[in-house]
Amino acid sequence: MKGNMISWWRTSFGQEEIQGVTQAIQEEHISQGSVTQEFEARIARALGVPYVTATTSGSVALLMALMALGIKPGDEVILPNRTWIATAHAPMLLGAKVVLVDVLPDIPMMDVSQIRNKITPRTKAIMPAHLNGRAVNMDEVWSMAKENGLYVIEDAAQGLFSKYSGKHSGKYAGTQSDTGCFSLSIAKLISTGQGGFVVTRDKEIYKRLKRIRTHGVDDVINCTFNQMGFNFRFTDLQASMGIAQLGRVEERIAHVKSIYTKYEQELKQFSFLKLIPVNISCGEIPIYVEVLCKERDRLVSFLASRNIQTRPFYPDLNTADYFGVSGQFPNSRVFGRQGLVLPSGPGQPVKDIESVIEVLRHYEKE
Repeated sequence: MKGNMISWWRTSFGQEEIQGVTQAIQEEHISQGSVTQEFEARIARALGVPYVTATTSGSVALLMALMALGIKPGDEVILPNRTWIATAHAPMLLGAKVVLVDVLPDIPMMDVSQIRNKITPRTKAIMPAHLNGRAVNMDEVWSMAKENGLYVIEDAAQGLFSKYSGKHSGKYAGTQSDTGCFSLSIAKLISTGQGGFVVTRDKEIYKRLKRIRTHGVDDVINCTFNQMGFNFRFTDLQASMGIAQLGRVEERIAHVKSIYTKYEQELKQFSFLKLIPVNISCGEIPIYVEVLCKERDRLVSFLASRNIQTRPFYPDLNTADYFGVSGQFPNSRVFGRQGLVLPSGPGQPVKDIESVIEVLRHYEKE
């Protein structure tokens, strides 16, 4: 961050993290060990799930989940056209075919009504993505999955501690399917720098995940080669940071909600911006503040000239030629062209939000 620039994302690390890492080093807890086990246990209690497997990233969490469920070359996996590209890369790395569906017209979330027409005899899994804390309509996803004998892998990388609506209202997103995958990267509610984890309620899937994380073996001292895996291990250094961040998660949730509410109130005065809503009252957690702007490039340049960094939405997945996807995705296209993330994050000072609002007033007058 240069000078007094307001970054699009701010998080925070404090004395608890420093003390945790220091203690881990002093006690020689460096690689994956007892501190990782403690972190997994705490996450399991917090989310109300029996099994958690920590790993190197949210992307690897998706890959491990697919491996544990036996996804193989030639299988088809259905996912939304708007999500971070890791959701699509994970099945592709296993030789599976990515099948994309469009998003809803008002929010950039999987239009589950389109899933049924995408199911073929080769379909093996559905991967809904809970973007920016918004929960996909999972009741319909589960119903179609059960009807067609499909696995459900929830990409909850941006949905930690957000809650479902519908049948499982009040329960945490990512916790009720075959597997749920979460991220602990820097631009998330809690962070260990890099990292992620998979949750499941199925003991056999959990056993497979643990083996996959360490080259398919159960015991690295007296090992036998049981199944395909790789080195996807977490570290106790990261786990010590995660434990510290988890201890302040309620404070962090309250802060991102207050930032969203501040923007929600102030952005009403600007005709050139449309806030993309997050349903806080139903338990969704807005880690980012997202807007639509028809003149996005001009606004981004204007804000940058005033030392305010923003982040345009990443491209639609169908724009990646190597996916070989055909078809039209009109709703996705709008979000891909107009979507913008304003300065956000659990470490973003409220005064920065006030500065952004003031600069937006100047932009409207130009």
